[in-house]
Amino acid sequence: MGNREDLMAGAKRCLYEKGYGRTTARDIATASGVSLAAIGYHFGSKDTLLNAAMIEAIGEMGVALGAVVVAANRTSEDPEERFVAVWEGLKGVFVEHRGLWAAQFEALAQAAHAPELAQAFSEAQKEGRLGLAALFQGLPEVPDTEEELARGAFYQTLLAGYVAQWLAAPELAPSGRDFLRGLRLVSESVLEPATR
Repeated sequence: MGNREDLMAGAKRCLYEKGYGRTTARDIATASGVSLAAIGYHFGSKDTLLNAAMIEAIGEMGVALGAVVVAANRTSEDPEERFVAVWEGLKGVFVEHRGLWAAQFEALAQAAHAPELAQAFSEAQKEGRLGLAALFQGLPEVPDTEEELARGAFYQTLLAGYVAQWLAAPELAPSGRDFLRGLRLVSESVLEPATR
C-alpha cells in the first residue's frame, strides 16, 4: 500500500478504536505508520481524511449487512422467517463493527458543527436507502423511485433505532421475533380500519 492507502486504513482503525471525536491526526499517523505531514499532503486535513474513512468504512460494513441478508434469504422461502432471520443476523454485524456504529452516532452529533461531515452524510442518505431497500428484498439493486426510497427510509430508521438500543443495552435490544410482532401490531393499528 502507498501512504494514502495506509492513512485511510489507519483512520478507519482509529474510528473503530477511538471513535470520531477522540481521534487526533497523531493517532492516525501512528496507526498508519505515516508522517503527520502526509495527512495534509494527501487529504488536506485530518477531518477530510476521517470523513472519507468514515464513508469508506460504512460501505465496507454495508457488505457485511448484505451478507446477513443473503444468508437470511437462503434460510426460508417464507418472507416472515427471512425478516426475523435478518434482524437476528444483524447482531453479529453489530458485534463485529461496534466501534464504527458508535463512531457514526458520535459523528452525527457533531455534523451540525462540521458542514463537510454533514454534507458527506447527506450525500450518502439516498444511496444508503436504496441499498437497504435492495438488501431487505434480497435484490442486487432497486430502481431509484419514491417507493424504494420510502422502503429504504423505513429500514434505515429501524436499523438506526436498533443500533442505538443495542449500543446502550445489548441485552434489552429486540429480537427478530420482537421486530415481527411489532410490525404486525403497528400494521394492525395503522393500516386496518378502526372497528371500534
